[in-house]
Amino acid sequence: MPSNKNKNMLYTIAVILIILWLLGLVTSYTMGGFIHILLVVAIIMVIINLVSGRRL
Repeated sequence: MPSNKNKNMLYTIAVILIILWLLGLVTSYTMGGFIHILLVVAIIMVIINLVSGRRL
């Protein structure tokens, strides 16, 4: 049987992995949306530069 120290270590590793997994779920949605917003802003800026006649 695992000792009390080993149980605490396994419990700590499990909690850390669950927290990292949840953090990955949250950041994949939020960072993905943020990247899409940045791409839209970049495309709008390029179109504005083209319409106004400025060179890139």
